[in-house]
Amino acid sequence: MIRVLLVHDECLVRSVLAEWLRQESDLAVHDTSWRGAPGMMRSVRPDVCAADLECADSYGIPPLGELCRPGPDRVRPRLLVLATANRPGLLKRAAEAGALGYVDKEGSPQNLLRGIRRIAEGERFVNDSLGFGFLKAAEMPLTRRELSVLSLAAEGASIAEIAGSLHLSHGTVRNYMAAITRKTGARNRIDAIRISQGQGWL
Repeated sequence: MIRVLLVHDECLVRSVLAEWLRQESDLAVHDTSWRGAPGMMRSVRPDVCAADLECADSYGIPPLGELCRPGPDRVRPRLLVLATANRPGLLKRAAEAGALGYVDKEGSPQNLLRGIRRIAEGERFVNDSLGFGFLKAAEMPLTRRELSVLSLAAEGASIAEIAGSLHLSHGTVRNYMAAITRKTGARNRIDAIRISQGQGWL
């Protein structure tokens, strides 16, 4: 039996997907929002965590690290993400978090089932349709920390709020913003946000 935790912030979508997956005799499926995920991870101790990369909390930054922590038995759950090719920034975050599976949200739901079973066996699973997104992610000039800073800025957070959220000094945040502006070829912070959103990095 494969223990699966489905993480999705849209309750209706999550409930329908979970009920559909529960029809499979080899899956034991639990579901939760991103906010409830850490607690469910501890109680369920899933073999596979299938998580939607769109996150309503944390300024839209999915806290993927919460899903990859080893349990009391020191075994890490295997991570599968639901993604789209037009958000290369999120694909890059998932790859850096160690995700084994990548399912295109615009594809067949059977892909999700195949992906869960494949990564439960320790194999990789990537929908071909996400290839362009991975190419764009490889070209992205911003680091994970720079993306975190810019994501918070895009939500209207001030320098002080960004510093508090990411446990950085104000000067470090300003340095990150200067690097972001330079790397994106932007004129200022607002322009950097516009460029990054247009490229799908945020």
